[in-house]
Amino acid sequence: METATSYPANPNWPERFGVSQGTVRKAIDELANENLLVRRQGKGTFVSTHDDPRSFFRFLRLASNEGELLRLQSIPLECWRAKAGADVARTLALEPGAPINIVRRLMKFGDEPAVFDEIYLPGELFPDLSLDILNSVAVSMYSLFESRYAVRIIRAEERLRAVSADRVSAELLQVAEGSPCCLSSASRTPMTASPWNGVADFTRLRIFTITTIGVVRGKVSFAG
Repeated sequence: METATSYPANPNWPERFGVSQGTVRKAIDELANENLLVRRQGKGTFVSTHDDPRSFFRFLRLASNEGELLRLQSIPLECWRAKAGADVARTLALEPGAPINIVRRLMKFGDEPAVFDEIYLPGELFPDLSLDILNSVAVSMYSLFESRYAVRIIRAEERLRAVSADRVSAELLQVAEGSPCCLSSASRTPMTASPWNGVADFTRLRIFTITTIGVVRGKVSFAG
């Protein structure tokens, strides 16, 4: 299915796949639960896309103490190629020494820095990613991954813990070194699709993000 079309794109799916209509409905429900499909009341069921404004809060949600979700500005800082060390290779399901891309970005709420991301990407999926490319588009990073590399992030496994800001994080977040922060270590599962035939593949590879969340003058709390 293309992201611009609604289900059912093909009314003969039960006959095509040799299953009952009930099995098709169950499969659609499971895909919706996995956020691969999104239901829009009165419009239908669509393939989810990171171009949807609602997807902005899908993996990272920061809220004010009043409960309002905060829209953050993403600022890419660095992007370079490297070889995966043992820990990163294991997390990304790569061989040690395999090519990877490392991206650092800062996310701001207004003029105040709130989040520092360090993102590890399999080089196989993002062969030409560079800081120039990240800075040349107005869409979100995940929208770029989807539109340029046919890689859509579908789920994340996340671990949170309290940490003290190290020197680099403290400088970027404009807090004192050692200040309390929230550290999120997330392994994200991408789905790839061939730009020629649109066939989806749940790749064995992973994307790993280390997110340091600072405090913006006491206004921000983490919304899971």
